Amino acid sequence: MLKVDLHCHSNVSDGVLAPEPLAAYARKGGVDVWGLTDHDEVGGIKRARMAAQEQGMRFVPGVEISVTWANQTVHLVGLQVDEDNPELLAGLAKTRAGRDARGREIAAQLEEAGIPDAYEGALKYVGNPDLLSRTHFARYLVECGKCSTTTEVFKRFLTEGKPGYVPHRWASLPEAMSWIRSAGGVPVIAHPGRYKFSQTAEDALFEEFRQLGGNAIEVVTGSHTPDQYATYAEVARRYGFLASRGTDFHAPGEARVEFDALPPLPANVTPVWHDWF
Repeated sequence: MLKVDLHCHSNVSDGVLAPEPLAAYARKGGVDVWGLTDHDEVGGIKRARMAAQEQGMRFVPGVEISVTWANQTVHLVGLQVDEDNPELLAGLAKTRAGRDARGREIAAQLEEAGIPDAYEGALKYVGNPDLLSRTHFARYLVECGKCSTTTEVFKRFLTEGKPGYVPHRWASLPEAMSWIRSAGGVPVIAHPGRYKFSQTAEDALFEEFRQLGGNAIEVVTGSHTPDQYATYAEVARRYGFLASRGTDFHAPGEARVEFDALPPLPANVTPVWHDWF
């Protein structure tokens, strides 16, 4: 059975490893088919493709797009995208715009909470200046001793109702799906169990996604708890969605689940990659 991981981040967005060592790390973890899905950026794909080939892995080019839906941020993964597609590139550039201003506002809130120099501190962790994110601030808060782990950071800071939370208006769901489709890709709702939607709102998200032509969700992901694997396998069956799998890996030691520890998809779902290889 192929070990497939289709959700992973390099330092081109908010990961720690460059595409080449990231490919080697994935291969060391037993990955046979690897997808790079950096946030709102496809600049690492060509390097990742070459690195995957050198490691003896099949490669799936991807991207993770931030979407605003029902006033919350939802992530949409696009798999098998053409990284040179003009519509996708223009859409991602539009999505990246405004991240710096948001980052400065996050830093201002953290300073009011007694944490100075957070903007400069977060920048030390940024591989791509256009993609300053909450994760970079979280790493700085660990570095300066405010929290012991990034998980603790997101319990105390940077989330709604806590210091450092600054909402951002991302792409709409139809826009993001259009960009992915234009690039020949497959849209996938990333880690649906992570969002704080009511059951009614979650059903509305899945229904709108399906009406827009979407037919895949992540079922087994490092952003889900183990009990959610079965929950979203059932969602996939109920809606007729294909199932995806990926660690949502960002850094060694920082991931909830490493490459070698993520379980396979449940047997009663159809993998999104079922007809790719």
